[in-house]
Amino acid sequence: MEQYVSYITLGSSDMSRSCGFYQNCLELPKLKSPPGVHFFSLGHTRLAIWSRESLATNADLTSMGTGFQGFCLSHNVRSHEEVDSLLSRVAAGGGTVTRSAHTTNWGGYAGYFTDPDGFLWEVVYNPKFFQA
Repeated sequence: MEQYVSYITLGSSDMSRSCGFYQNCLELPKLKSPPGVHFFSLGHTRLAIWSRESLATNADLTSMGTGFQGFCLSHNVRSHEEVDSLLSRVAAGGGTVTRSAHTTNWGGYAGYFTDPDGFLWEVVYNPKFFQA
């Protein structure tokens, strides 16, 4: 399994403000993005700005309080089986699976977990990710 961070997704309370900050202040290259999310290039890693509420809901967490920190690290893998395998290892290794692996509405396969400190991760198979 390849080990690297592929996406850093930040849950924003003000998407327009956040997009402007990353695009104008930090001058990150903005990438083609679907409605409701903003993607930026960080070299081999992507930064995604998404609604804090939407990101928390997608991971079956609340958007405020101790259960959700306002961001999600994503690890893209090459198959459904790798998603399942990694989530099983997380559950056995001290992490907490917050949303079991499932088929996404955009054609991928993903699940969420928190590490022992509560930081949120998505493990995802995106059939188009490794084609880019």
